Amino acid sequence: MNTIVITQPGDPKVLQLEERPVPDYTDTEVLVKVEAAGINRPDVFQRKGNYPPPPGAPIDIPGLELAGIVTAAGSKVKRWKIGDKVCALVYGGAYAEFCNVPEGQCLPVPPNLSFAEAASLPETFFTVWSNVFDRGKLQPGESLLVHGGSSGIGVAAIQMAKASGCTVYVTAGTDDKCAFCENLGADKAINYNKQNFADLISMLTNGRGVNVILDMVGGDYTPLNIQSLADDGRLVMINTIKGKQVQVDMSAVMRRRLTITGSTLRARSTVFKTAIARKLEENIWPHITSGKIKPVVYKTFAAAQAAEAHQLMENSTHMGKIVLTF
Repeated sequence: MNTIVITQPGDPKVLQLEERPVPDYTDTEVLVKVEAAGINRPDVFQRKGNYPPPPGAPIDIPGLELAGIVTAAGSKVKRWKIGDKVCALVYGGAYAEFCNVPEGQCLPVPPNLSFAEAASLPETFFTVWSNVFDRGKLQPGESLLVHGGSSGIGVAAIQMAKASGCTVYVTAGTDDKCAFCENLGADKAINYNKQNFADLISMLTNGRGVNVILDMVGGDYTPLNIQSLADDGRLVMINTIKGKQVQVDMSAVMRRRLTITGSTLRARSTVFKTAIARKLEENIWPHITSGKIKPVVYKTFAAAQAAEAHQLMENSTHMGKIVLTF
């Protein structure tokens, strides 16, 4: 099969097309013929040598999400059969024509979506559900602030929270990205290059703050996040792009009963990811099938253009997801 391989840690040019054997699959896995694979920030970090894959994942073939057709199934697989169209979250190896996937981490491709659209869903939707709804405990009628509103995570978070009956605020780096987020459903988008988001959140909420913040920035955003939370608010961290060493006023955390939490998803167990998949299928997939939630694919690239796709991801000019097609 054709694969995209990280030949050595480095810039996007280290991604090269190579032939590899089709992977084996266990009795609880399916083998998927990959039609499309989503690109995510962790793929970039892995390419640079800063994000080693967990045990059992391919060392040099990146890719955490895919969509395609089941071509084989293990003896203990109960739900999926050959010919089924699925999208899935994987430990790695999605940048390839075939990938083995635990049965429980697959979801049906909604009938109204293309493979490219379906491939843009799993990594971000699993991440948002796990962090915003499970860890952050966002409830209908509450408010959510999402940093990086035009990113894949932001696109998912805006739509999932709005579909759940919540008020959504986001930050983004340009006026065009802010308009994009508001067109997607955000109640207010804040250009962080022009405005202090903590001041705007205070104004927009009449000084109350928001119930949940989803943050992938860290660094000097952290004290501003604490300032922007309502009493009993929850700050959920999923990355620390601006730095992991921060100063926090713990007296404010105690006095206002705040929760600071966070997680990473890739190394979690199949059992954990299977549980998220079932929650997504029950709570979110009907909104996708109805068109209330729509995947946003900014651009697709042929697999052989993976280096160009990664360059676009690093330029941060995109709005929505970037997808490779096979």
